[in-house]
Amino acid sequence: MLPITPHLWFDDQKAKEAAEFYTSLLPDSAISAVNHFDTPFGTCELVEFTLASQPFMGIGAAKSQKVSPAISFMINFDPSRDPDAARRIDEVWSKLSAGGQVMMPIDRYPFSERYGWVADKYGISWQLILTNPEGEERPVIVPSLMYTGDVAGRAEEAIDFYCSVFKDGKRGITARYPAGMAPDKEGTLMYADFYADATWMAAMDSAHPHDFTFNDAVSLLIPCESQQEIDQYWAALTADGGQPGQCGWLKDKFGVSWQVATTVVPDTIKNGTREQIDRVMGAFMQMTKVDVAALLQAR
Repeated sequence: MLPITPHLWFDDQKAKEAAEFYTSLLPDSAISAVNHFDTPFGTCELVEFTLASQPFMGIGAAKSQKVSPAISFMINFDPSRDPDAARRIDEVWSKLSAGGQVMMPIDRYPFSERYGWVADKYGISWQLILTNPEGEERPVIVPSLMYTGDVAGRAEEAIDFYCSVFKDGKRGITARYPAGMAPDKEGTLMYADFYADATWMAAMDSAHPHDFTFNDAVSLLIPCESQQEIDQYWAALTADGGQPGQCGWLKDKFGVSWQVATTVVPDTIKNGTREQIDRVMGAFMQMTKVDVAALLQAR
């Protein structure tokens, strides 16, 4: 089972530049591959990297959507694992906030001695938190989904849905809004986390007015090793109002963008000849749900 991989969309050829910046921030971070391929929309730059052991993928290409804070990335600075965590959180905050947009200043809050929320200079949104060393241990990086607008109040429903879709799905901690927190309704999720496909993720509701919701600029990629896996995830995530898209992309019933992907495409881009890459990408660009056999034949 391969972990869920956040997929970040950058303007033009900025994916490698951004990955170099991110991998300089935290230990256990590195770029593993940089490749280029042609599409009808121009040349794309594809970068695979890990940040504190969490896999990411970045694509540098023309895009029409601004990155939305609806999917952000929580960075846990845990004093029980790093005695220098209090200093490191300020150090990383300084780098991420340079040229970016502060959404919540780094400060003391009721839920943390040190916390801040910022969109960096590339538009990617990060929540930095000094965690309670007595709490449940979590990875350094946790993708976080905020349910706003028409789906505000449905975060718990979404968690239960994802836990049913993924074979290893399970719930973690849950913190609910108390009474008197309008417009958020009592009992909806202030914060909760869950485990799916070997990946910890978080979810929260916000009924406050926001000018953002989920979009394709940040998606969650499910790397599948068989057609059976692709078929199962595709059917489950497009059910009950989900929307199929091109090249394995889809939106689930909550509006979250997923890519139900095959390992054949990145393997071909990394290891194939120019002719193989062109044939595979030509076939891939015509697909909605991914057809592994057709891609292997094209290769």
